[in-house]
Amino acid sequence: MKAKYWASFVVSPADETIFVGLYRVRYKGRAEQDIPKPHSDGVDPAGTVDTYDLAFQDALSDLKGRLIIDWGPAKLAWIERADLRNKDVLELRAKFKEPEFPGFLNFIEPLSKLEKLPKGWIVALSCTKGVYLLTCPKTKEQYVGSATGTAGFYQRWQEHAQTGHGGDVALKSREPSDYHVSILEVAGTSSTEGDIRKMETRWKLKLKSREMGLNRN
Repeated sequence: MKAKYWASFVVSPADETIFVGLYRVRYKGRAEQDIPKPHSDGVDPAGTVDTYDLAFQDALSDLKGRLIIDWGPAKLAWIERADLRNKDVLELRAKFKEPEFPGFLNFIEPLSKLEKLPKGWIVALSCTKGVYLLTCPKTKEQYVGSATGTAGFYQRWQEHAQTGHGGDVALKSREPSDYHVSILEVAGTSSTEGDIRKMETRWKLKLKSREMGLNRN
């Protein structure tokens, strides 16, 4: 790539394309060693990928976190040439602001989006324990679970996201699904693990998730 400068953008949890900086680029040559692929367990063998030195530029730094563009229909294309494809500016914000946490009882997200949540949301979910609901978008079945670990809801949901089942017998027997997760009840700071298990059992009875859902105990 012959461009002297790269404009870098990231995708927010709200699927917005946000400008994060301008970099001057110097081509170094082909990689001399294998390079791990960022989104998989594979590697790019030595000599098959180009490498660059990037130097952050102060120019346009006042637009970091404020400039929102329309990336266009090529959502899977992580490189676009500015001289070939103009990008419409959708918004220029007064300053970057993290989306406001909706509250525990209003929180509903797919498990696949957990790692993209705003940092403040992750902190709130990691500090709170209680009872949650997984809903399968394919079968419409429900699973009631409880978060009792030291890192609260977020830790437990990560277990579901990483394994596809979180150790549950019924979920293990199903095809992997991007379950939607929500919170049914927040435990008090003085609640013990036993207290939370009782809350979980109460919600299983209310929703009949053993008879008509994915709970087996």
